[in-house]
Amino acid sequence: MNLSVKLISAMVLLMAQSVVQAADVPVVSASGDVAAGKVKSAMCMACHGADGNSPSSAFPSIAGQNASYIAKQLQDYKSGKRVNALMVGMVAALSPEDMQNLGAFYASQIVKPQPPAAADMQVLIEQGRVLYQTGRAANGTVSAVAACGACHGAAGFGNAPAAYPALHAQHAAYTGLMLKSFRDGARSNDLNAIMRQAGQSLTDEDIRALSAYTASMK
Repeated sequence: MNLSVKLISAMVLLMAQSVVQAADVPVVSASGDVAAGKVKSAMCMACHGADGNSPSSAFPSIAGQNASYIAKQLQDYKSGKRVNALMVGMVAALSPEDMQNLGAFYASQIVKPQPPAAADMQVLIEQGRVLYQTGRAANGTVSAVAACGACHGAAGFGNAPAAYPALHAQHAAYTGLMLKSFRDGARSNDLNAIMRQAGQSLTDEDIRALSAYTASMK
């Protein structure tokens, strides 16, 4: 069984095991306290913005992100499964309850659209749209790519029960960095290595196109 078949099979299995949302919209975790999360978010504002819309592409926007995904990432930073020198210090004093509350707060916020892309980016964005929505069959020069929307939703709001993240209106630079990190193995906290497998099929041009497209989502 080749890599592309393994990848598609793994994605289908994971999707079958998860609860598929009836609507492709953000979901707020019922287990977290939004008000408590807002209080705790004061420590996050410098990088992620007051409402989770980061003013800098160096840091991800987490407004509207799935609560379960946020809580998992915070847990992974604390356990060392995900490595980031800045985040290690930020999560050191967080309890599991704090993480759930932060997830609930940011999930309750509304992600703001990125500024309109330049006209010369439209071809790249369209390439990313096709790759994201329908994937790509293998040919003599490129590997097969499964449609990103299968896990992350057609509109990019992810799958909260499965803890698949929202990509909707995320900074292109951040999305690109994460895709390359999965591809190169620098990031390895993905469930069943699904993103590391997916990354192996992505060229630099694919990553640029996907990042541009998800950033353009309105």
